[in-house]
Amino acid sequence: MIVKYFFKNNLKNKFIAYILILMLIIPFFYVFSHYQSAEGEEIQNFEDSINLPVLMYHLILKNPKNKNKFVISQKTFEEDLEYIKNNGYTTILVQDLIDYTESKATLPQKPILLTFDDGAYNNYLYAFPLAKKYGAKFVFSPIAFESEKYSNIKDENPNYSYANWDQIREMSDSGLVEIQNHTYNMHCSKNPRVGCTKKFGESEEIYKKNLSEDILKSQELIEKHTGKKPTAFFYPFGACSKCSEKIIQNLGFKATFLCEGRVNKISKNPKCLFRLKRFLRPPDIPAEKIFSQFEK
Repeated sequence: MIVKYFFKNNLKNKFIAYILILMLIIPFFYVFSHYQSAEGEEIQNFEDSINLPVLMYHLILKNPKNKNKFVISQKTFEEDLEYIKNNGYTTILVQDLIDYTESKATLPQKPILLTFDDGAYNNYLYAFPLAKKYGAKFVFSPIAFESEKYSNIKDENPNYSYANWDQIREMSDSGLVEIQNHTYNMHCSKNPRVGCTKKFGESEEIYKKNLSEDILKSQELIEKHTGKKPTAFFYPFGACSKCSEKIIQNLGFKATFLCEGRVNKISKNPKCLFRLKRFLRPPDIPAEKIFSQFEK
């Protein structure tokens, strides 16, 4: 009787053990196969993607006296354009990327994106004529508050002035320059808010309101003065908070740009246009050395 009881119990325990093992193994194989599939898709996307280096510029001066990492000479920018022209690169705009991901157009074999942050007057004075000379395109993202200010005071000094709306419209109308959003007045590197980051103690709801109002004000001004609505957002200093991307995407933007130096992989997936990386173009470094990091 005891043996019979033990035998029955043993079978019962083994049966339960088998069931538990199956309950663990089946989901594991499902997850593993799904992971393999997702990984395969990622590899496929990687193989089908196009390399896109993005260069980030700020200030261009004819003969810079006080050089720092944000100031390059007019000669340096021209050397970059010469290298681009002589080494098979084609300058493109954000709209070209959007059209590619939406299957409305193709991209050239070696695309490159040149971007100018902040909206300095010296970009208009020195970079724009060179762009016309070389048939090069670039993205110009002004701080809209400064564009408003310098449209009113009419101060044109290459050392500190910002481009006014007439100059911005001229560049936009040329077809070589695309105007994008860099905030209305959130370009600050000091506390309580650094760039577009959420302030300490600021609720997510208030942050969303403040960020949205600032960005939309810039949108409104740029569209008013150029007739074109920006499609991309360039984070000041590349600074953002956990919820920034969601807020900006919900405002209708189709691309966002950070400041991390890395070559981007562009696929047919529109999501690849968010949090794009950019290389800061430092002064006093030959174009060959700058571009070699893209070509490795």
